[in-house]
Amino acid sequence: MGDLSLFLEDHHEMMRDMVRDFAEAEIAPVASEYDESEDFPWDNGAKMAELGLFGIPFDERWGGAGMDLLASVVAVEELARVDASHSIMVGAHTSLASTPIDRWGTDEQKRRFLTPLASGQVLGGFGLTEPGSGSDSASMRTTAEKKGDRWVLNGQKTWITHGGVGEVFMVGAVTSPEKGNRGITAFLMTKATCDLEDAARVGFGHSDELEAMTGFTVGKKLRKLGWNASDTRELIFEDVEVPEENVLGEIDRGFPIFLDTLDGGRIGIAAHALGIAQGAFDQTIRYTGEREQFDKKIHDFQGVRFMLAEAQTRIHAARVMTYHAARLRMEGKPHKQEAAMAKYFASEAAMDVTTMAVQLHGGYGYSREYPVERMMRDAKITEIGEGTTEILKIVIAREILKAYGETA
Repeated sequence: MGDLSLFLEDHHEMMRDMVRDFAEAEIAPVASEYDESEDFPWDNGAKMAELGLFGIPFDERWGGAGMDLLASVVAVEELARVDASHSIMVGAHTSLASTPIDRWGTDEQKRRFLTPLASGQVLGGFGLTEPGSGSDSASMRTTAEKKGDRWVLNGQKTWITHGGVGEVFMVGAVTSPEKGNRGITAFLMTKATCDLEDAARVGFGHSDELEAMTGFTVGKKLRKLGWNASDTRELIFEDVEVPEENVLGEIDRGFPIFLDTLDGGRIGIAAHALGIAQGAFDQTIRYTGEREQFDKKIHDFQGVRFMLAEAQTRIHAARVMTYHAARLRMEGKPHKQEAAMAKYFASEAAMDVTTMAVQLHGGYGYSREYPVERMMRDAKITEIGEGTTEILKIVIAREILKAYGETA
């Protein structure tokens, strides 16, 4: 892995060891089974809650572990190294649901919403993407109209991680259509998990103190190429009444919150991609050291060694970029470009490394007998979620031009 002492402190290494031990003991034996069944891993979710993985970077007074973003990145990386459907449970919950409340919420909002999220009592999600607006989030059609002391929301969101199983969501809605992206507001919304029976069985995923909002329902569960055990659904709002105190930030000032959330989310996706790439690489080192062809171990062929060297170099570079971006965000320094570059580079590396892993496993790589096939499918979404590769190139170029004083 190389010397990362410039980035990691003792508590980061302790987090890595703890999560790695858990992932290998509890997740690795069942990852393939969950991928096949597409069932949400409630039992392991409850175990991760017991370990405190859902509140790593949040203050202890809000139920968190009192650590930092880099510790969360390391945890996500280690989970993804074994199975991305488990890592996204922690990653999406932390960066997309809990972090916006932590960074933008009032103390009362943190008490009501962040505490059950950070303590691992319930899961959360982020409602931005719509059927007609993905990369162009400023074109959202979900609306919020003020009626008395309430806001009434109508619309639909899609591709929402934890859409069914989650109970707390940050949702974007248009409050001033004439203002474009300057007329979007962030709302905190609640509903009951769709799996109350499983939540009750494992003692995780539901809070009676969170009142479900009438008209806030769940649409169909989406079937995907990868991350099959992750719950991804549509959210539907039909005349949902949201109290004024559930506005996150200021009215018509939600778009900056979403952009800030996406910057952090891109670091999170980079961590997922990094873990997937590392996991596939580990599997490949093991396989090519055991398998023989033409009386030689596969990794003794020069062409294979070239492939391994390139893969390790890209993984190391992705790790440095991801940790660097996380450090910048932790210190409150500008990091939009670094977050975009980390996510772009790590996701491309994940796709290339997992493809290489499948290739070097030969026919076994194409079978579900070995995990690299699943890892290759899981890698693809890292090039799409939290900004496609193409969108990220636009973001990076814009930041470059700004730095040179050119028109962005």
